[in-house]
Amino acid sequence: MDPNTFPTKGNLIRAKNSLALSRQGYELMDKKRNILIKEMMELIDQAKDIQTQIDETFRTAYAALQKANMEIGIAFVEQIAYTVPVEDSIRIKTRSVMGTEIPLVEYDAKSNIPTYAYYSTKMSLDQAKAAFEKVKDLSIRLSMIENAAIRLAANIKKTQKRANALKNITIPRYEALSKDIQEALEEKEREEFTRLKVIKRMKLSSS
Repeated sequence: MDPNTFPTKGNLIRAKNSLALSRQGYELMDKKRNILIKEMMELIDQAKDIQTQIDETFRTAYAALQKANMEIGIAFVEQIAYTVPVEDSIRIKTRSVMGTEIPLVEYDAKSNIPTYAYYSTKMSLDQAKAAFEKVKDLSIRLSMIENAAIRLAANIKKTQKRANALKNITIPRYEALSKDIQEALEEKEREEFTRLKVIKRMKLSSS
């Protein structure tokens, strides 16, 4: 038998302290979960907005690219495509939101100066280039937001489990233990009071 469950005043104090800490822990877990959920919902809204922008920009980009292909030829456009520099400046940092590491993607914005000569191309190619660069920027932002939402969702699930364990297991256990010890101590006090009354009555009757 666990000695911490014995009906003593010391155990009652410990049980009540543990109960208070468990309730405080549950409140903190519940607040943390709500903050994380709010943060995740904001990210989901941002992701939807960016995805809409990407879809619209892709349509604009491909329309401009198709026009450029017709105006200056697919082969020439393909040659120009090889001059586009590879994006190799992406860096990933993190920030913490209630213990969740959220990725922050940074990269060096390249100059908008084309890698081809203006005199040999058409405006449609410039429009396609600008649109695809915007798609790249939006895609980087979207990947950062989606990754953050996934990490937040995992932390929300973990926090919910801990909150449920406190609410459904730990708190009821200490409530029951506190009640049992309290009742046992009160019963002891009643027995002691009755015993003292009997002793007092016996002394009076013998005097």
